[in-house]
Amino acid sequence: MRKFSALIVFLFLFVVGFSGIAMSKEAPKYIKVGTLYASSGPFAKPSTAEFKGLNFWVHYVNSKGGVYVKAFHKRIPVKLVAYDDQSSTATATTLYNQLITQDHVDMLVADFGSVLTSVAVPLAKVHKILLFDVTGTGSKFFTPDNPYIVLCSLPTSGRWPYTLADFIISEKINRIAIVYSSNDFDQSQAVTLHNKLKKAGVDIVYYHAVPSNTSNYSIILHNIKAKNPNAVIEFGYPNNDIAFLQNLESSGLKFNMVFTVFPGQLFKLLKANVGVKALSYGYTYPTPPLLRYNKVNLGMGIDKFEKEFKKYSGKTPNFLNIAGYNAGLIMQKTLETSKKFDQLAFRKAINEFSGKAFTLDGLFKVNKEGAQIGEMLPVAQFVPQGQGLKMNIVYPPSMKTAKAVYPAP
Repeated sequence: MRKFSALIVFLFLFVVGFSGIAMSKEAPKYIKVGTLYASSGPFAKPSTAEFKGLNFWVHYVNSKGGVYVKAFHKRIPVKLVAYDDQSSTATATTLYNQLITQDHVDMLVADFGSVLTSVAVPLAKVHKILLFDVTGTGSKFFTPDNPYIVLCSLPTSGRWPYTLADFIISEKINRIAIVYSSNDFDQSQAVTLHNKLKKAGVDIVYYHAVPSNTSNYSIILHNIKAKNPNAVIEFGYPNNDIAFLQNLESSGLKFNMVFTVFPGQLFKLLKANVGVKALSYGYTYPTPPLLRYNKVNLGMGIDKFEKEFKKYSGKTPNFLNIAGYNAGLIMQKTLETSKKFDQLAFRKAINEFSGKAFTLDGLFKVNKEGAQIGEMLPVAQFVPQGQGLKMNIVYPPSMKTAKAVYPAP
């Protein structure tokens, strides 16, 4: 009995000691968030805008004493570790790897868009660190065998044209021309739109891919005109949209409907580069701040955010500022929810609040692969108003604010 009692005491002390070791892990001094941005190259403007939004989130939570981390039951300041990838995927690969293997960041955030996110996805998977993907919407990133990615601030690009296709079908617009940049972000939109319209019996009279660095669409526009379409859809990045609309304006060609992607995200940038006339009666996907979400349960509503962001930066925010801030909110909620300070525990926590968190960017909801499925991109049209433009939502009916002006005058 004495030996048995001694054994019990030994096991008790061992368990207590082991638990003490397990519980003695100290909270870090900072939550290290690692990311990249592009100060130059074709993605510089959207990337720096997104980065500024993430910076604002860091500034704001640190002004409150840091972010609350449930695993340590305390607030901890956030430290942002960031490097300039200069819009280069080769440079980005090296720098993402540095953030993971040398800086040992706690949370990894992707740079803007699908191109610069693409090299982060396999690295995050190999090193088993959860990638907070802000705007890299390429559908190929999200697979059942990869739990180390979550899309924060936009739905996957293959879902974007759902409402656009439904709008075209509902308006009985036939003879459609589609030109798209040959990257996953734009190609996935083109494929979705093409397939949905073809299934509905809509004629696709022009369907053509161009390199992502295309800066002159003059010949393409004349080739499209020869097909006599009733609507022209151009899927591209901001530089593509700018070049396309500038060339369209200078060509003197007219189409009944013209759709481009980024006027709804970077309205001021597009307006400054192409002018009011080139955007008049054009269509786009509207995003915040053109969409106004104030009834939120995570972070600030759009009105408060605009006020605080302007106080911080001196400028009115655009969508990509909002997207960067929104990614910060998702990380914040993850840390507030996760019971363990562990990458897969972070992913599990995201599953717990998915579909329940509503931010200034809309409903945050992801599927099993980490793809964003909660946010909706309606269809909007810019119409002249005085010396400027007014945005009307023309589809879906539940969000509609005005009837589309079709054909364009």
